[in-house]
Formats: sequence, structure tokens, C-alpha cells
Amino acid sequence: MPEPVKKTISAFAKKPKTQEVEEWSSVVFEAETEKSDAKVKWQCNTKDLASSDKYEITANGNKHSLIIKSVTQGDANIYAVIAGGSKVKFELQVLSKKETPAEAPVTVPDESSVTQEQPNATPRGDGATAPANDGAPSEDGQQADTRQDLIGLFTEKPKSGEVAVGGNITFVAKVNAESLLKKPTIKWFKGKWMDLASKSGNHLQLKEFYDRNTKVYTFEMHIMEAKANFGGAYRCEVLSRDKFDSCNFQLTVHEVCTAEGFDIRAAFRRTSTEGKEDSGELDFSTLLKKRAVQMSTEPEVDVWDILSHAPSSEYEKIAFQHGITDLRGMLKRLKKMKKEEKKSAAFLKKLDPAYQVTKGHKIKLAVEVANPDVDVKWLKNGQEIQLTGSKYIFESVGNVRYLTINHCSLADDATYCCLVGEEKCTTELFVKEPPVVIVKNLEDQMVMKGERVELQCEVSEDGANVKWEKDGVELTRDESFKYRFKKDGCKHTLIINEATKEDCGHYKVKTNGGESLAELLVQEKELEVYQSIADLTVKAKDQAMFKCEVSDENVRGIWYKNGVEVKPDARINITHIGRIHKLTIDNVKPEDEADYTFEPDGYAFNLSAKLNFLEVKIDFVPRQDPPKIHLDCRGHTAESTIVVVAGNKLRLDVPITGDPAPTVVWTKGGKVIAEGDGRVHVETTKGHCIFTIEGAERQDEGIYSVVVRNPAGEDTADINVKVVDVPDPPQAPRIISVGEDSCVVQWDPPAFDGGQPIIGYVLERKKKKSYRWMRLNFDPYTETTYEAKRMIEGVEYEMRVYAVNSIGMSHHSLASRPFVPVAPTSEPIGLCVDDINDTSITLKWRAPERIGSADLEGYGVEYCKEGADEWIPAIQGLTERTTLTIKQLTTGDRLQFRVRAFNMAGPSGAATLAQPVTIREIMQRPKIWLPRNLRQTLIKKVGDTVNLVIPFQGKPRPKVTWYKDGQPLNTTLVSVRNSDTDTILFIRKSEMKHSGQYDLHVQIENVEDKAKVMLQIVDVPGPPEALKVLDVWGFNVALDWKPPRDNGNCEIVGYCIQKADLKTKEWFTVFDQYRRTNCVVSDLIMGNEYVFRVFAINLVGPSPEPCNTENSIYIQKPGMDWKPATYKELDFSQAPKFTHPLVNRSVIAGYNAMLSCSVSGTPKPKVTWYKNKMDITNEAKYRMVSKHGVLTLEIRKPCPFDGGVYMCKAVNKSGEDLVECKLEVRPQITKEEKK
Repeated sequence: MPEPVKKTISAFAKKPKTQEVEEWSSVVFEAETEKSDAKVKWQCNTKDLASSDKYEITANGNKHSLIIKSVTQGDANIYAVIAGGSKVKFELQVLSKKETPAEAPVTVPDESSVTQEQPNATPRGDGATAPANDGAPSEDGQQADTRQDLIGLFTEKPKSGEVAVGGNITFVAKVNAESLLKKPTIKWFKGKWMDLASKSGNHLQLKEFYDRNTKVYTFEMHIMEAKANFGGAYRCEVLSRDKFDSCNFQLTVHEVCTAEGFDIRAAFRRTSTEGKEDSGELDFSTLLKKRAVQMSTEPEVDVWDILSHAPSSEYEKIAFQHGITDLRGMLKRLKKMKKEEKKSAAFLKKLDPAYQVTKGHKIKLAVEVANPDVDVKWLKNGQEIQLTGSKYIFESVGNVRYLTINHCSLADDATYCCLVGEEKCTTELFVKEPPVVIVKNLEDQMVMKGERVELQCEVSEDGANVKWEKDGVELTRDESFKYRFKKDGCKHTLIINEATKEDCGHYKVKTNGGESLAELLVQEKELEVYQSIADLTVKAKDQAMFKCEVSDENVRGIWYKNGVEVKPDARINITHIGRIHKLTIDNVKPEDEADYTFEPDGYAFNLSAKLNFLEVKIDFVPRQDPPKIHLDCRGHTAESTIVVVAGNKLRLDVPITGDPAPTVVWTKGGKVIAEGDGRVHVETTKGHCIFTIEGAERQDEGIYSVVVRNPAGEDTADINVKVVDVPDPPQAPRIISVGEDSCVVQWDPPAFDGGQPIIGYVLERKKKKSYRWMRLNFDPYTETTYEAKRMIEGVEYEMRVYAVNSIGMSHHSLASRPFVPVAPTSEPIGLCVDDINDTSITLKWRAPERIGSADLEGYGVEYCKEGADEWIPAIQGLTERTTLTIKQLTTGDRLQFRVRAFNMAGPSGAATLAQPVTIREIMQRPKIWLPRNLRQTLIKKVGDTVNLVIPFQGKPRPKVTWYKDGQPLNTTLVSVRNSDTDTILFIRKSEMKHSGQYDLHVQIENVEDKAKVMLQIVDVPGPPEALKVLDVWGFNVALDWKPPRDNGNCEIVGYCIQKADLKTKEWFTVFDQYRRTNCVVSDLIMGNEYVFRVFAINLVGPSPEPCNTENSIYIQKPGMDWKPATYKELDFSQAPKFTHPLVNRSVIAGYNAMLSCSVSGTPKPKVTWYKNKMDITNEAKYRMVSKHGVLTLEIRKPCPFDGGVYMCKAVNKSGEDLVECKLEVRPQITKEEKK
């Protein structure tokens, strides 16, 4: 409940008045303070005055005066007197001796500037106020916004302040943004509705700062050259996406020129000035049209008095009649004038100040009204709520009115009001958005250095805010624009334009409802050579072209000839187109024969080849020259091997001679090769035969023979062509084992190695639900077993493998079966033997402490004989229970047992017994474990179900026998069920005949244990008997009755006596829980006729039927001559007598014990307790209670020392009585003793 607004109290009992005096005369201003020790200060134009020849300041108790001597025109000014927090201003007007005042002195209000500007100050008739409190209501007169109590954001709130007119002041608010997803938004308000963001200018500036180290936002509001109308209530609101906070504070502006005789109409009229409007002006009047103010000259009226006696519906009319345009300000002041808040006549219970509901849920607002038939109206932000669809539901249940809002959205975050006539109660409803969860997680990525990286996730809500972190450090846009954040509906993307090695790490995206983690690996680029340069053999004036292809088209390089850089000229041309680099030499000369090398920039390797110059010697030969094949390649041998990469062009250029020109035939495997398909071309020119295959394939491998013939003869040469290719993909890899964040994968080499040895393998992995594969190694891995690490436990993965030879990388293999990195659970705990006999044993254990992300599949139980190493499974497969009975064991064997937990990762560590167990039944004495609640009399109502479960122990299985009152139990009345460990006595519907003592016997051979249970079935008592009227006198009636015949099998705890007037026939309770069987009913009304009835009460309740008086009793009216009979004074004193003795008890040490008895006696006897005849009244261990004659001694946590003979002694002037009992305190039985 909000605190009431504190009334401001003036420090002055009497205030100085404005005066008019003639020149050269003296003037005296007098003031009286409420307190005699108050310090008073006098001012003129805000400057302090001191006693001098001009001014005389005196103080006498609480009376203070200021005397100004020889007044001149220069003394005409504004003066003030200050005491404590109150300040009163007054004016001195100086008239020349020729002037005379035409009218009575003009009075102006003497209220201080604090009172005028602070909306929480209460106007007083004398005009003085004390400074307002910081927690004042807002300008509309309602209580300040309390929403900051729901979720606090401010680390430092703006504090109320004071400033003089023309001065500057700064208000500071600080917000900690460490837990916020976005930058907070702050708003400054004057009053409740004026947003100051649009008022920034000459008088107002709003600034903000951010400290990146502490993550604290600082917001400042600077007010420059303050004016009198700047004072009042201000509010600061800060808003994040799902959090809100606000704070109210006050600004007090001093030194506003006021005068006594406060005029309400002048105070609440709008004022304006001609000229340009200041953009920083805080006055409400800037919202109205500028106009000149016409000051009224009508006679003065007390408008406050008119308003205080007028209904609220007439306020607007009165304000119009008296020229008050600031109606809002008038209503504020009027509300603060009320001295006490009236209790609401319409509402019994109002709405709470604020409610909170989750978006999409419903909320029910309840208010309790005084009149159950009244109609209420519900308003939302001042607008009446109409019943449309199922959004709003109005309910009326008795005095309670309900408003139910279904499917709350952000639009329902508003102010709600319940209106009953002219009274209303208001509340704020805050709609909390549900947490934003991540629908699609981030994917692990592996990129090359310099590549663009995009980490993308998808959240559940469009436009939600997320926070990105790298290795636990939040990422922002401020870091030299390295990171860019993209938001597209529900998709959020983190973009890194050029990845570096420093960008490696774990990236996390967070929402207020979850988070997702991904790993980014950045590798240095390795330049791959797709085609290397080859050795060339060319003839004079031919063209030589070296060509290579690399993986990066942006890589440049330098060509060298025998270590010297090659410069392009008319014959030499160097080109770079995409990934292909060429060196072309036209018109080859002998000096061009050399080693040529290509070195790519930025990489520590090169490509080399040799240019061989073929010198053709022309000798004179006869006209018929036999054909000759001039095959000069790698040692100039006739049989050569040429290696070509699959997919490249195979071109065999064989120089030949012969005259006449020979014919050329190409064969492979004895078959002549013709240009049958488009890939094979055979061309014969003068001096050359050229064989070309476009796009060499694996089947093109073999020995090619070229035969040249002419009439002079023939020549033959064999060329061995080997086609090499990338290897075939390996088979799908196999997952051998998994760990908490790793797995071991194995695969077989590919069936075909591509004609070149396998130099290694490259592995990739991906999450099962992802489409992006991440490479695990860049350098070929030579083994066929690999351990992959740095995986996330519980996430499903797949693996695949590439084979690599000197030609390149194969296609990827098929993906492995999906697997989840999990670790085995910890070992089961608490393994122990639960039971054992000659052929079986029962083990029990508890689940492992750490399960992990994989589900627990079950437990494996094994055993082995002592001294052996072979573990034998106790059951086939696994068991899901934590207990197991192993049967068909050999009697006398000593066995060791172990239990292991299994999950997807395999078995856990084993839990074993401390020592081997001998399979043999152990004799155990019978023992009944009687529950604590059965050690006392068990009381049940008639018709209740009785279910007694009594555990026992004993081996072999004992014989169980029940007795009732010493006789064998009749099983037709009571059901009994026995098991190996307990026995159950069950009565479905109890009756009175079931009461009695039940004895339980548990026997094994000649060893027996016994226990008894007392069962008491109770019911409501019968009605009392023989109710009669013993005497009637004055306003009193004496009644007497007898106890009921049927007490319901339990003690009668009292009686309920009621009376009824025959006129109204309404029954009224006179005595309740009355213990005696006679009473006197007093305070009856003379002239009325009464009847009486009595109910009996026991532990179950009152009797269903009462006992009524046979005849009615008439109370005689006064005026009758009646002489009371004289009676001999009776002696009601009675010696103490114990009506219920103490009972011997046996209790367990450590549990509180109670000894009870009851005593009667008149006068009330004094009770003393003894232990072993020693007075224990002042012992702290004992607690004595006496209530309605029932005496109780409580022994707190007794020990065996507390056993003994306890005695209770009651003494009064008529005699004494005592009763005693024995208390036995048994020690507690430990678990070892139980076994």
C-alpha cells in the first residue's frame, strides 16, 4: 500500500507582510517562528542582511524583527526571511511624501518558490511550506510509477536537487548493460506525460556516455539558466527489450518572486510572452497558443473554499468561471489540500499496484466491491473496454468483479482501471515476452586464411536480440569493424570478411532462452598444383611452351632460366590467365636449351622442367632412304614410358625420316588404331607423325607401337603410356569407439590407388543435421585409424574420408553411420548384498553419479569364483533395475560380484564387493519393527479404513500369528496378509467392535518376538440426558443434566449449551466446550420466554441430537413483589484429587517424552513435579504445562539418566494429593546392532 503524502509544515507561526511607507521614515517587519531555537536569516535581493546603522535585526525567543531606518527609494525591493526549510518573501514599497496610497496595499502571495513549483507541496493558508520529499507522487496526483521494483536496471538513480533561478544543475543516471542484449533506451519526462527529448535547446541538453571497460551507460540531463517554472516532478525511464525501470525525482527552483495574498486564479492562469519561443523551455504553457493575459479586476473570492465544497463534476465549470486555465495544476493542488484520505466506500479490496504476465498467457484481475449489485466499468488507458470476441471476459461473483484477458500480447501492456460510479482503482499490467530459443544451431566451420566466414543461426522470434561471444568475450561492432552482424527476420548472422589465424576459437550466440556453440578453424592456404610443367624437346624454329596450373588464380609467379629471371621480349611471352601460367618461346634456338623454373610468389616451392633442343642434321642421301624413327626422349632409348594424368591430352609427336615419305601405322595390343571416335587423332606431316588422344582415360593405358614403311624399308618403335589418376574413394569409415568429445574412426584403403602410391588420407566430419563438412586435417594422414577430437558431447556426427596420391584427392567416401560422442558413465555406487540363501543371492546398488548425455542402457552383472579370472554373466543381456536376484548357485561357493553400467560408449568401471561372499543362508533372529505411531493407542473413527503395516525380520521366513484380546484373530472380521518382511492387518470399514488389543507373534522354531497394538474405534457421542431447570432468578437460569449413555468410546471433552427466544426461535451458543454438567445462563431479557438445549462433545465432534428442556422458562418482568429465599452459605472448597493418574512409560533416548495426568480441586491447587523425590520445577530440561486441569510434563530429548520415578503433587488449603509413575529410557539401536 503506498504511503500517504506527507503534509508540509511551515516553520513560521506569523509572517511579515508587504508594507508601504513614506521616504525617510522607518519600517518594522515582524515574524514569529514555531520553535524558539530556530535560526532566522533576513535577505534583500537574495543577499544576506546584517545589523548595521541602516538595518537593525533583533530576536527575542520565537519573535524576530527587521527594522529599516531612514527609508529611501533605493530600499524599495524584495525582502525575504528564512527559517529552516521555509522561506517567505515580502515587499517594501516606498512612497514620496507627496504620494498617498489610492487603495489598500496590494498583497501578493508569500508562498515560497518551493511551494509554487513542487507538485507535492501542500498549499497552506499562511503560504509557507517545507521542502518536498523525494518520493512524492507524480504530477497527475497519482502515486509514482513503481515498476522499478519489478526489474531493477539503474545502478545509480537521479536524485532530487535544488537550484536557484538562473543557475545550472545536472541529473545523472547510470545503467549496467552487462546483462542486456542491446543498448538501453532512456527517456526523460517532466510530470507524467511531457517527453523532454523534443525540448532540447538553450535550457536543456541530454547526453550519454559508455564505458567499455565497466559496460556502464551514463545518461545526463543538463538544465541551464533555470527558470522558476522549471521546478516540479521529473521521471527517468530506461527500457531494454525485456526489462524496464523508472525513477522519480524532484527539482526545486528557489528565488521565485512571490508575495503574500496568494491568488489561486493567478497561479493557475497560463502565462506567455511575445517573441521567439525557447526550444529548451520546460513550461507547460509552451504547448498552448501564445496570447496576452488579461488580468481580472473582479473582487477577490476564496476559490479554494468553493472547490473544497464542490463535487468533482463541477471543477471544470468553476475553473472556467474564475479564469483558471491550468485545470491539471489546480486539481493537483486541490488533492494535496485534503488533510486525510477517506476510506473508499465503493471498494473493499482494490487492485494491486502492478501485475505481470507472460506473453501469450492469460491473467485475471479481481476487485472486491462493497455493493454486490453494483455495475463496474473496466478501462484500458482511459478507454472503456468493449466485449469483442473472446479477448476479454467480465465476471461477477458476489462482491468480486473479474476481468480476464486472454492471449496477452505487448498491446495489452497498459494501465487498467476499474470504475464504480465516480470512484476508481488503477493498476499497471506488464506483459513479459517469453524467452527466445534457438531453433537452428550454429555450424562448425573450417576455412582458409583470408576467406569470408558466415556463422548463422535461427531463433524462434522475428526481430529478437542476440549476443555474440568468442571464447567467452562479447563481440561488438566497435572493434575496428572486424565483425558485422546481420539480422534477417529470425536468422542472425555473424560475418567475418577476411579470416585470420586469430579468429580461430569457439563462437557462441546467446538469447534470453538458450545458446548455441560452434567452432571455427582457420588454416593457412596451401597452394595445390593441378598441372606441373613438363620437359620439352623441340627443333629449331619451333615453338616451346611451358604450362602449369595452380589452385589459386590470384597467385603470381616468376619464371627462371638456369636461375636467372626470364624477361619477356619479342620471342618470349609470359602470360597469366586465371590459374594457368604459361611461358612461350617462339623460334627456338640452341641457346634456349636450359632448365626452366616457375616459382609462385609467397610459397616455398617451385616447378622445374628442361627444354631439349633437337638439332636436325641434313645430310645428302640417296633418293630412296629407308624410314627412320627419331625418338629422342629421356636417354634417347627406343622404348620409353610416358606418364599422363587422366583427363589431360596425350600427344605423341614422333620425328620420322624417309624418302619417299613413309606411311605411318599406330597399333595397340595388335590392333590398328584408327580415328574411330572423336578423342583419337592421327596426323602425319613432313618429318613428323603425331598421335593425339583428347582427355586420356584409364583404358588408354598400354604399349603403343608406331610402324613407318616406304619402299626402302620400315622402322618400328614402342611407346609405353601410363595413365595415372586420383585414387578411388575408400569404403565408408567405421567408428570403432567414442569418447566424451572424441571418436576413433577406421577405414580400408581404396581398391584402386590411381596408378600412384597412396600418400595419405584427408578426413571430414559434420553434424548429422547440418550440411556443412569440416576438414579435420590438411596434411595427408598416412594411417588408416584416426582419433577425431574437439567434438561436442551429445551431438550426432558423421565422418567421411578422402584418399590422396601424387595426382590429387579422390572423391569422398560414403558417410559413416551416425554416432554421438559420449563418455561411459561412472561406476555404479553402493553395491551390497540385500539377501542371501543356500542357492541364490540378491544384490542392490544405486545409479552412477554421472550419466552423461547418452541414455543409460542398463547394467551388466557378473560373478567369478574366488581365485579364478573368468567372469561369468549372471543374466543374458542387461537389466534396467538396480536390484537383481541371481539363482541356481552352488551352496558353499565363495563368489565375487561386480556391476557395470552400459551406455552407447560402452561399459563403465566396475563396482565390486569388498570381499567374496559365501553362498549360504544366514540364521537371523525374529524381530518386529513396530512403527512409532503404533506404540500408542491408535484412534480411528467409525467407518474409517484401518491399514496396519508392521515390518519384521528373520530368516528363514518366520511364522506370523495375530491375537485379539488374548484370543486367535477372527479372519472373517479382519484381513491379514503376510510376506517375507512384513505383515498387514486391514479393516475395510471399522466398527466399535474392532476396538481392543491386537497382539503380533513372530516365531522361528523356538525363538519368538511379540508386539501389541491398541486400536480404539470412536464415534460421536449420544445426547446428554435429563436436562432440567434447577432455578430461575432475575436474569439468570440454572441448568443441570447428566452425561450421555454413549460416549462414543472416548472421553467427553465438553458440552455446548444454547438458548433460544420463543419469539425469534433462533439458537445462540451460551457456552462451548463446557466441561461441567451444570451451568448458570445469565444476561437473559426480562419478559422473554426461553428454551435451552445441550450437545455433548468428544474427540470426534458434537452429538448429532441435543437434549432439550421440557418446558420453556419465562423471565418475570420487574415490578413484582418477590422476596428471595435465604440460603445458608455453602462451602465449595475441595481437596485436590487426581482424576487421571500418571502411566508408566518406556521411551527411546533422544525423542521428547510426555507425562500427563489430570487433577481437580477448589481453589486451584498448586502443582509441583518431582523426579526421584527431587523438585525439578526450575530445571530447564523439563517443561510443565497446566491447562483446564490437565497437567503435562515434557522431558526434552531424554537420555538413560533421565529414567526413574516421577511424581506430581497438588496442594491447596483443603488438602493435597499426589500421583507417580516410572519412566524407562531405552538407548537407540544402531544399524550395526539391527543387523
